[in-house]
Amino acid sequence: MLIKLKRSKKFSYIEEGEGVPIVLLHGLMGELSNFSSLTNHFSTQGYKIFAPKLPIYSYPLLSTNVSSIAKFVARFLKEVVQEPAILVGNSLGGHLGLVVTHKHPELVRALCLTGSSGLYEKSFGETFPKRGDYDYVLRKTQEVFYDPAVATKEIVDDVFETVNDRKKAIKTLYIARSAIKHNMKNDLKEIQTPVCLIWGKQDGVTPPEVAVEFNEGLPNSSLYWIDKCGHAPMMEHPEVFNELLNDWLQEKKITAKG
Repeated sequence: MLIKLKRSKKFSYIEEGEGVPIVLLHGLMGELSNFSSLTNHFSTQGYKIFAPKLPIYSYPLLSTNVSSIAKFVARFLKEVVQEPAILVGNSLGGHLGLVVTHKHPELVRALCLTGSSGLYEKSFGETFPKRGDYDYVLRKTQEVFYDPAVATKEIVDDVFETVNDRKKAIKTLYIARSAIKHNMKNDLKEIQTPVCLIWGKQDGVTPPEVAVEFNEGLPNSSLYWIDKCGHAPMMEHPEVFNELLNDWLQEKKITAKG
């Protein structure tokens, strides 16, 4: 997929379609292309898609944390989107969406979490002991998905490049540790915004019990499961994901006509 980025001094982002804004937030080792199916679908259904490139590897080390990157997302919403938006976040992106929704509810019409961190997640670990081992990275990347074939060579190569770049590897560890420390459990009850939870039944990174805990803790949430699906439902089962999200937005009357 050829991605056209808009660029300003502060932001690089995708902008497609017209209508109610949906802002897509990618994960720690995610790419904007992870949401390509969602972008293609919703940008033709009365929604305007924004997908900012998150500054995970461009911030100074001391600012490489959940709080700083959530502030970046809030600025993006204020300066670029300029109206309350639907946030859709996978993994770390979901965590960022939660922080922004909790701190700036006026910026968020609705929130969709899929494989979100914020409560508990398994990751590569505290270090990268085998970062030079391509087969190890391949295996760990495949474990993210129910169907290992979803981990294409391009995806594995991107992860391999990240963990073998010393500066990126260090920042990956910083943000991963920050995500563990920045636990949202006690904040969930204060989030009144409508939340759609779409979870893979076989998610091994943020297991199903995490989705259940989110659903129990959030006052205004709905939980949907996708079977034979791992940590990135919008990549493994894009059509099902789009249908679930679309139906939920219709139900909540958060639509182009709502």
